[in-house]
Amino acid sequence: MPPLHERLMELAVSRGFLLPSAEIYNAPGGFYDYGPAGAALKRHIQEQWRRIFITEPGFLEIESCNVLPQAVLVASGHVEHFADPVTECTKCHQRYRADHLLEQKTLSSWAGLSPSDLNAGIKEHKLACSNCKGELGPIAWVNLMFPTYIGAGIENQAFLRPETAQGMFLDFKRLFVQQGSKLPLAVGQIGRSYRNEVSPRQGLIRSREFSQMELEYFFSPMQDKIEGFEKIENETVRVLPPTDGDAPLAVEDVSLRDAVSRGYFPNEILAYMVYLEDRLYRSLGITHGKYRFRVMPRDELPHYSKGNVDLEAETSYGFIETSGIAYRTDFDLSQHAKHSKQDLSVFVDEEKKRLIPHVVEPSMGVDRTLWCVLESAYRPAGNGKEWEWFAFPPRIAPFVAGVFPLMKKDGLDELAQNLTAVLRAAGLEVYYSQSGSIGKRYARADEIGVPYCITIDYETKEKAHEAGGPTVTIRYRDDGQQERVEISELAAKLLQLVKSDKVRKE
Repeated sequence: MPPLHERLMELAVSRGFLLPSAEIYNAPGGFYDYGPAGAALKRHIQEQWRRIFITEPGFLEIESCNVLPQAVLVASGHVEHFADPVTECTKCHQRYRADHLLEQKTLSSWAGLSPSDLNAGIKEHKLACSNCKGELGPIAWVNLMFPTYIGAGIENQAFLRPETAQGMFLDFKRLFVQQGSKLPLAVGQIGRSYRNEVSPRQGLIRSREFSQMELEYFFSPMQDKIEGFEKIENETVRVLPPTDGDAPLAVEDVSLRDAVSRGYFPNEILAYMVYLEDRLYRSLGITHGKYRFRVMPRDELPHYSKGNVDLEAETSYGFIETSGIAYRTDFDLSQHAKHSKQDLSVFVDEEKKRLIPHVVEPSMGVDRTLWCVLESAYRPAGNGKEWEWFAFPPRIAPFVAGVFPLMKKDGLDELAQNLTAVLRAAGLEVYYSQSGSIGKRYARADEIGVPYCITIDYETKEKAHEAGGPTVTIRYRDDGQQERVEISELAAKLLQLVKSDKVRKE
């Protein structure tokens, strides 16, 4: 039996969650298209983020450009610092991430070390090119951004954005004025980002084009509270605090209030963002014990940061970072003010002075989160099912239901197609299928995580003109149980089932 991540990738491709991009041209790795099931699953994950991070708290959402002028990324530090340590084979010129080669050899982290330390590690462990066994050359920093040009010439250089955050910093001043010149101001967006990874690996975990869900919460550093925190301060989250020396790591279940008072989280705002991320993961069906919030120790923080917390999920690849929440102080706006020569300070009524706002930034990877959802929802064959399947919560499943005529004759197919149209008009994402036996159609629905199957049979047709109205069968994915429901009540019942997240017959 292959490792779970290998089997999941096979299933993801065969069942239409993922498609290798430009596969027929043997294109470079690190790019994935989303098939019908995957595109729907991804959209529903993003809708959950939007509900929890934008709609319910009443924050703003924008959509900024993917192409950024070079000057923007000089100011942000990406042109100078956004790079990986790369070594090149002196014989065949294959390139490798030096820290990755050492991690694979030693099974320990080499991230963040200098080129000289990495060069010493390669010599010590006698690493060679895996392609031709040639000698590896000296390590150099290689920038990860995709370059391009604006206009017909080459003098106006630009880059595909490496993150969505810069658009929100660039738009801050105008949004501040439009929204009444008041702090705090929270602005989020979902969008594509691009990083020219030297050696992409682990499928969706490290790809070259990916989606992010990011929020920038702008506030006065003298006003680092957040409205409504008292309502959630006793909620508990799993925290991995930093340790001293060689002390073992130990996860704690701690309340948000205690996490702030102990210094795990620098303020209520960052604690609130941790709470929102915890809510999101629970809503996606990811088991509470399968993720944690790692507090970064001081010696790992950027010089401008007052606190970073990473959401780490346990997967078949090990623990992976799927989100980072950073208290970035006023660094980003100050850098853009300096380089653009524009005044990005704002007047704060409560303090009667101008200042550059501080920022807390929760940044989540959509694709990595989707992979965690796949792993969490995967179920092997057994317990009454002869096939592998996915137990997605109904709210994020690719389709709410499949609609199947028992036979594609005697008018059953027409009844089923009409019912499909009615359910779609009610706002339900359903699909229609009439090919294969009903058992095979149930199995195919399970295999992409569809929670309910609706079957139109001869009893449906026979009762079409009776007083009670025609009925159909609902088959529940998780336990295979079935019940008859009147067609007139079906849409309302499905909507209620999705709202309550029930996938078993009561």
